[in-house]
Amino acid sequence: MHHPEEICEQQVKIEEYIITPIRLLFRRDRESYFVLRKILGFYPRDIKLYKQALTHKSSHMHDGGGHAINNERLEFLGDAILDAIVGDIVFRHFKGKKEGFLTNTRSKIVSRETLNQLAVEIGLDKLIQYQTHTNTHNSYMCGNAFEAFIGAIYLDRGYDRCMDFVKKRIIDKLINLEKIAYREKNFKSKLIEWSQKKRIMIEFELTSERKDSAYNPIFESRVLIEGIECGQGTGYSKKESQQLAAKSALKKVKKEEEIMRSILSAKEKRIKTEMEEVFVEDVEELMH
Repeated sequence: MHHPEEICEQQVKIEEYIITPIRLLFRRDRESYFVLRKILGFYPRDIKLYKQALTHKSSHMHDGGGHAINNERLEFLGDAILDAIVGDIVFRHFKGKKEGFLTNTRSKIVSRETLNQLAVEIGLDKLIQYQTHTNTHNSYMCGNAFEAFIGAIYLDRGYDRCMDFVKKRIIDKLINLEKIAYREKNFKSKLIEWSQKKRIMIEFELTSERKDSAYNPIFESRVLIEGIECGQGTGYSKKESQQLAAKSALKKVKKEEEIMRSILSAKEKRIKTEMEEVFVEDVEELMH
């Protein structure tokens, strides 16, 4: 005799793998269902949610009542759900690790950079509806759509199916938790720490600020080490541009001996000048 839960599970499987595909053969939008099935691992119940999740605000789409249709609300929801799911997975995977480590690891996984990459790897980038002038490579459009997609899964199938998708199709297949957890992410902090140990002066400068074709702000920064430009970075925030500039600078000081020699030479000149200035000040003070 079968347990009620087993019967229920069998019915779900029959619906999922036999009845639903047959029904879809007679739908005009069946191709969309099959494309999403390949990404999700199951057929959507409410395909409108997924279409909305993949609609960028630049598309200027509206419903019959004149209301804008885009993925911003779903992105908000997906962001919260993804935080909870990734937090759960990280908590269970890294047993005994402290709160700071877990928070840092989660933030690396749900960062716009990582989500952008994940969206491309599962093929969401090819499904996003947007105006052609919008910059898909740098604007985090794909990462935002990924969050909205998570929001759509949650509304369509619930938390458990959402967790199943993130764990089995994203974390297990596309992310090395150990590698990402111990990857250095805060390049600016690392560069500052390096400079303090070496007693070397560094300075971050904002070199330009502009807007791209979609009116997103773009910032360009550079890193000066002992007055020598060692790295540049461009991002959609000052913080991001500084992080990328710091990453470039760290790479240079580690691999390019000529740059390091120039930095040390500039440091010696600075120290010599500072000592001379102090000497002059001391003499002037004695004379008065």
